[in-house]
Amino acid sequence: MKSKTEKLSLNDFGSYLGREEGCLVVRDKERTVKRYPLFDNEIGEIQLRSGNSVSTGALATCGFWNIDVIVSTGRGQPVAILKSLSSDSNVKTRICQYESLKDERCLKIAKTFLLSKLEGQDKLLKKYGLRRFDFALFEKIRSLESTDNHLARNKLTNIEGFCANQYFTQVFGLFNESIRPQRRKGYKAYDGINNIYNLAYKTLSWRIHVALLKAHLEPYLGYLHEIAFGRPSLICDFMELYRYLMDDFIIKHARNLKPSDFKLKDEAFSSNRKGKRQYLNDKMQQEFFEKANLYFQTKVQVPRIRRGKTQEIETLINEEAYLFAKYLRGERLTWTPRIAELN
Repeated sequence: MKSKTEKLSLNDFGSYLGREEGCLVVRDKERTVKRYPLFDNEIGEIQLRSGNSVSTGALATCGFWNIDVIVSTGRGQPVAILKSLSSDSNVKTRICQYESLKDERCLKIAKTFLLSKLEGQDKLLKKYGLRRFDFALFEKIRSLESTDNHLARNKLTNIEGFCANQYFTQVFGLFNESIRPQRRKGYKAYDGINNIYNLAYKTLSWRIHVALLKAHLEPYLGYLHEIAFGRPSLICDFMELYRYLMDDFIIKHARNLKPSDFKLKDEAFSSNRKGKRQYLNDKMQQEFFEKANLYFQTKVQVPRIRRGKTQEIETLINEEAYLFAKYLRGERLTWTPRIAELN
């Protein structure tokens, strides 16, 4: 039987997903029809956007054939994933994930996430001729030992914060001086460049969330990031592996922007305080968002698990979540994230 490797995307407004005997059927707004035989067993995922329509028969068929259906807004933000009732039967993965937080794997995994993050960022610093990280930092992380996971996590995040300051101080120097921020700010940033970073990172988090669910992992149970109400800690952990790729994308597409490319928007920061936040103008923000989504189809030089010497970034994220789940279940002795080279 063939593995399920194909992804079906209904991106055009007015597209329709239906079912005929033995087939899923896609009809676009021009009335062009394509049929996908179910017995080929190639489709593993279907992406629907607001503005598409779908029959309940098609959804029932997807559930029967264990095909994930991801529902997104018109701008591509995933808001729901429809899965077969049997898809959560692999409870062993989540049990092993919970157990790993109580043994020596917790610190080992947390260090792996941070080391991989710095490895990726170091590649970006090298690409743009910037000052790279001190090798001693990597050794300091590797040698960290503690029986108190909370204390160890705090030490790791302190190192992460020091490196992030050094990293962004240099990276922001690549941008046009008239739009260059002084420091990296996430939540409710005022300036346009930080808001571009936040938008790009948000698109990354969506891809990772879906990948973790498909690998039967608990997205809110992480290692490097503290577990807290409402915080998707494992998503935050996995984002560290791929932030440098998004940073490279942002540098390529935004370093030469000008103040006239942005607009100011009044927003409430609290019940009694308002402020102006800077965003790309509507047209440029839509273009940037579309390019960011397409970026995940970019090929990187990382061999696929089964075949091929290259793969798309989105596939790499899905495979890494799968490999991590195998490691937690004891089906792999080690887990070392695959960090792609920058083109």
